[in-house]
Amino acid sequence: MLKSRKNFTGQHALITGGSSGIGKAVAKLLAQQGANISIIARDSAKLETARQEIAAAIIDSQQKILTFTADVTQQSALELALQQAIANLGSPQILITSAGIAIPGYFQELSLETFHQTMAVNYFGSLYAIKAVVPEMIAAQQGHIILISSGAGLIGLYGYTAYSASKFALRGLAESLRGELKPHQIKVSIVYPPDTDTPQLAAENKTKPPETKLITATAQLWTAEGVAREIIQGMIQGKFAIAPGWEMSLLNKLHSIVRQFLNWYFDRIVCKYRKNK
Repeated sequence: MLKSRKNFTGQHALITGGSSGIGKAVAKLLAQQGANISIIARDSAKLETARQEIAAAIIDSQQKILTFTADVTQQSALELALQQAIANLGSPQILITSAGIAIPGYFQELSLETFHQTMAVNYFGSLYAIKAVVPEMIAAQQGHIILISSGAGLIGLYGYTAYSASKFALRGLAESLRGELKPHQIKVSIVYPPDTDTPQLAAENKTKPPETKLITATAQLWTAEGVAREIIQGMIQGKFAIAPGWEMSLLNKLHSIVRQFLNWYFDRIVCKYRKNK
């Protein structure tokens, strides 16, 4: 349950990556609070399935749940989808950039294409959406932009050289945008989810090195719904950094201080694994 409530009735929430995982879970919660929803993703079949699930959560028959097919790495296609969403539901009060990928692996075995692809989806996919929507929000003098980063955006993790770099980039973008957009009454939030039980995590586990699995196994696994509740609560409270759970909360507040200890701890896990291999 949400600890406090905000009236999202009639607001337009745009969500990239809204056909699955955290994006879909947030869309459902916003629908339950009266928002109109536009979700954007690549797969039209998954979008339709998600639309039906989100539509089942609405509280008013006047609410609209729309889908738009676009690859967030293709700027022109994404901009067109966003323009269509705005034409149908008006200027968005909320933008959530949830589209993301993770391809873990040993650095020396990851191709440069993997680094390019990860940055294209996680960073530029968010940047393109924000660039397209910000003029609308500035004109309306209101809005809330929520970027989905990761705990790996606070501290680099073994096996996540491509992923961590892209999520660190989002952190820098959010921190810089916050001050620039504040005079326009636009809020910026960045979310640092822990490992979350989503299709993305299932895909990650296919290439995740054993050392990485041992490191990430030390943290609590969250549900997408649990993370979504934390995101909505953080939005209601006007938080810049939304860090679900005590582990992410501590890491967000003290990452510069605890980094040395965590690196030592992670190195011990890797060393122990390699000795026993």
